Amino acid sequence: MDKWSAIARRIRVPMGFVLALFYVWIASPTWISIGIGTLIALPGMLLRALASGHVKKNEELTTSGPYAHTRNPLYLGSLIMAVGFAIAARSGWVLLVMVLMFVVIYAPVIRSEEVFLRQKFTTFEEYACRVPRWLPRLRAFDGKPGTFSRRLYWQHREYNAALGAAAVMAILMAKLLCSRL
Repeated sequence: MDKWSAIARRIRVPMGFVLALFYVWIASPTWISIGIGTLIALPGMLLRALASGHVKKNEELTTSGPYAHTRNPLYLGSLIMAVGFAIAARSGWVLLVMVLMFVVIYAPVIRSEEVFLRQKFTTFEEYACRVPRWLPRLRAFDGKPGTFSRRLYWQHREYNAALGAAAVMAILMAKLLCSRL
């Protein structure tokens, strides 16, 4: 893992909290932007939930569920949620900062994770050749069928993404209501 990937891995969560403060400060929501943003963020949350119920981190190469269509459904779900949040905030600055964060922080983390997966799982190279990194392919990779596991979903605490998204939208609604007083 290169030096920046290691740094990016360590700072991504704290940077998320800094971004959240910036987000709340600069957001200029309307009821319509919150509604549209929520509708866009929901599929991202669902994708993350579905992916978390399939992945057995560091135990096996997950090729079932959304991983049969894209190698990074958790990050793709986060990106979709980020777009929804940016629309809800009605701020180009928020969108720009979110895109920069994905490029500068998450892209190196993904590359380092793929290096790890190549070293740990001999079948990763074939999987990587057949399943795109980002944009899902319609036809599933013909790996193991796999089934969604509620136990894995709870073990990975993916419900926190839904709680966080609900909190963001509630904060935007509160900001909108307070601005009208």
